[in-house]
Amino acid sequence: MVFRKLPGVSASGMGLRLSQKFVFLLFLSGLVTLCFGALFFLPDSVRLKRIFLSKNESPAVTVGSDNELSKKVPVDQEHQRAGLKGAEANVKLKVSRKPSVTHGARTVERSVGSRAQDEWSPARAHEPAARDERVTSAALNGQRGSAFSYETFKKCLMKPALGKDRGNPSDSETLQRRDKVKEMMKFAWDNYKQYAWGKNELRPLTRNGHIGNMFGGLRGASIVDSLDTLYIMGLMEEYEEAKEWVQNNLDLNSNGEASLFEVNIRYVGGLLSAFYLTGAEIFKQKVLELGEKLLPAFNTPTGIPRGVINLGSSGTSWSWGWASAGSSILAEFGTLHLEFVHLSELSGNPVFTEKVMNIRKLLNKIEKPHGLYPNFLSPVSGNWVQHHVSIGGLGDSFYEYLIKSYLMSDKTDEEAKKMYYSAMEAIETNLVQKSPGGLTYVAEWRGGILDHKMGHLACFSGGMIGIGADDGPAGQKQHYLDLAAEITHTCHESYSRSATKLGPEAFRFDGGAEATATRLSDRYYILRPEVIESYMYMWRLTHDPKYREWGWEAVEALEKHCRVDAGFSGIRDVYASTVSHDNMQQSFFLSETLKYLYLLFSDDDLLPLEDWVFNTEAHPLPVIHKTCLQEHSTRQGDGQTSLE
Repeated sequence: MVFRKLPGVSASGMGLRLSQKFVFLLFLSGLVTLCFGALFFLPDSVRLKRIFLSKNESPAVTVGSDNELSKKVPVDQEHQRAGLKGAEANVKLKVSRKPSVTHGARTVERSVGSRAQDEWSPARAHEPAARDERVTSAALNGQRGSAFSYETFKKCLMKPALGKDRGNPSDSETLQRRDKVKEMMKFAWDNYKQYAWGKNELRPLTRNGHIGNMFGGLRGASIVDSLDTLYIMGLMEEYEEAKEWVQNNLDLNSNGEASLFEVNIRYVGGLLSAFYLTGAEIFKQKVLELGEKLLPAFNTPTGIPRGVINLGSSGTSWSWGWASAGSSILAEFGTLHLEFVHLSELSGNPVFTEKVMNIRKLLNKIEKPHGLYPNFLSPVSGNWVQHHVSIGGLGDSFYEYLIKSYLMSDKTDEEAKKMYYSAMEAIETNLVQKSPGGLTYVAEWRGGILDHKMGHLACFSGGMIGIGADDGPAGQKQHYLDLAAEITHTCHESYSRSATKLGPEAFRFDGGAEATATRLSDRYYILRPEVIESYMYMWRLTHDPKYREWGWEAVEALEKHCRVDAGFSGIRDVYASTVSHDNMQQSFFLSETLKYLYLLFSDDDLLPLEDWVFNTEAHPLPVIHKTCLQEHSTRQGDGQTSLE
């Protein structure tokens, strides 16, 4: 017994003197308190907390670093775009066709409060997640809220989606250039269909398909990503083939480990845009079914979703193995808002919007260093994990979705507007730099130290700043347009200073370098769209002919260096006179790069910006003209008109 180990204490409790009893009881109570207290602060204590917390009480967000071990998922090097809008990659050039990619970390923040958060345990890799009870067949059948009417939606658009004449330009040279882009799309599609049909992407050199491990067993990424591009370009036979495949072959009952971010921007975004453009119910049915499968990723103590989710019945989720301290990534959890708001619009179920609004709440509460949003956030504690800030990989589309959320709300989402312009002020103050040669660029920030590097992914920011120029602080419109033009010019310089006239993955502004890659691992080009994306927006905003000329330069470079016998391929070194191909036709080449080129050479009434915003995979989503929709709903309720 324990008493025998204490000097001067007999085995009988009756033999203890009063002072000894007091000391022993004090020791015992301290031991009990220590044990129970430790349980609450262990990484997997959420289930234990539920024993003591009332059912309706959410666990408090703890302060401190997240030391939880993350489940490491093998990353498909060629498929993940070196982070695909969201994660940096260092590509080690090898003789083999597969570059080795190591990913940087990212951070995310999420808000507190959802009941479903109580159902999550950090030991998630071993415990199936209960589905959010609020998400039932109502999400699929639109049983909550008012029913969505496609006819009402069309009536509320300010202009026809495809314009008066499908955006045909008036001058013959621009029309010829647009037709060339259309031919490139058909060539890429035909080869995908011939050699990789049903797979996620085409390997054009070896003429076979690529599946990868980013989509959790989902197939046909190139098909879903291409639906709206084919439809917009008038490639109707190809569109019908794609639609038929979605109807008969897109199986959402997979049991694999998927990137929440990639599935959302490609599959959810692609299906949403296809539905809004065509009204085909199969796309609505599929996207609502898929949207429900993503909800368990939000079952964390803070409501910040983890980066990887099992799309099967377990719904387990975890953080990327390469993400710092089990963190979530800013560009991943911050790139859900547009799609999830539309999932609520279509289903009538508010749970999708609630999830992303909870992220907003947390981000507004947390302290931001110098007003900046670091790239890594703990989904357990709700604290930043590292103070690395970038508007390129790991951070990029978070900022994009702030201004686009405001625009998509028909300029009623004042919270998104405030967050965006506050972030822009901090970025200008801390990150925007001017090189000795007069080039404006956006550096990265690492705990207060600037890294004078800009990634290709960051080149979307010219377009983003441009579309946000109208609604900024009073008197700042021209300033923002000038800044957008300067950044777009810098990104064009990164193209024009290479032997291939295509831009590297990252370029630097130190050691005498300006807008050029100084590391071998930064010299590759994987058919990325961000520079062309900014050309398209800047053309729409200014009609300066140089943007169409720059776009045509990109077309010529793609044709010369990336077109191969059976499709298009990325290249390993943009500075090499003899190119080496990476054997991958990325699905985003079909969804983004070629779509933005086609829009650049089209009239502005093709997908007019008054009615449409593009998600970060270039899938057009409609502005929600809420006043118009409510008026039609009221009339329908009064029996004045029948729209369905």
